[in-house]
Amino acid sequence: MARQLYVRFVASGTTSLITLYDDAAPKTAAAVWDALKAPVRNTAMHAIFAGQEIMLDLPEAARTFDPTGIPDEHQTCFPSPGDCLWFYQGANAMKGLEFEMWEIGMFYGAGRTFGPLGWTPVNIFGTITDNLEGFAAECGDMRMTGAKELELGRHGGA
Repeated sequence: MARQLYVRFVASGTTSLITLYDDAAPKTAAAVWDALKAPVRNTAMHAIFAGQEIMLDLPEAARTFDPTGIPDEHQTCFPSPGDCLWFYQGANAMKGLEFEMWEIGMFYGAGRTFGPLGWTPVNIFGTITDNLEGFAAECGDMRMTGAKELELGRHGGA
């Protein structure tokens, strides 16, 4: 049985499941899974350049792996609805950003991974396979109401 994560909007309780791509992106899926030994909560923001995407910064406590050791796997610049991505950018890689970006991005509709530095291939480590509609409604609301707190964790224990 495929490993799954859950993503929950804390205020509303809306929950969706993410099925990991253990075959297509084994190193990325394993790194994210291992980082979530305990569920994490953080504020998610809506993307500006990428389209219908929200971004969750992996909290410091879950940064349990070397992000530069993640190889290119199952990459795209054109994620599909439900696709979940891993993106890392080192400190000072972009003018004005003096901090690292440990990003988990989740697409709820059409998107592209185009940002201030141009096209950015990203690793797709899983896809939302349960309640994409509820997830999309919450994400769409973020465009008008702003950031929301999310919880991300392993589904079904293990």
